[in-house]
Amino acid sequence: MDKLEEIFHMQEALNSRIGVTLPPPTDEEKAKWILNYTRAMQQETAELIDSVPWKWWAKYQKFDEQNAKVEVVDLFHFLVSLAQTLGMTADDVYQAYLKKNQVNHQRQDSGYVKKDEADSKHI
Repeated sequence: MDKLEEIFHMQEALNSRIGVTLPPPTDEEKAKWILNYTRAMQQETAELIDSVPWKWWAKYQKFDEQNAKVEVVDLFHFLVSLAQTLGMTADDVYQAYLKKNQVNHQRQDSGYVKKDEADSKHI
């Protein structure tokens, strides 16, 4: 088992312990959990931002790199749950990442002067 698969299995076990079974059986439940996880990710992103001295006018702030790393991992927990909500496996995420990464390189090669959502339809 590779590391990403192990993370997906660990997240499934944690979600099960919390009482959450993914993917949800209905579109209504799926929509609810997508909102739950994206809202949780917004909060974790705010906590990550608070780890960085973003108040340029305040001299008391310090960069808390250790907490920033924890917040990234918190984000990853919710991101994996979000993928599982959509019925994605570790391999699905990996394959989609490969394809999207290729699209992003093609966009850079072309100068990305025109938005074209069609270039990601195959993912």
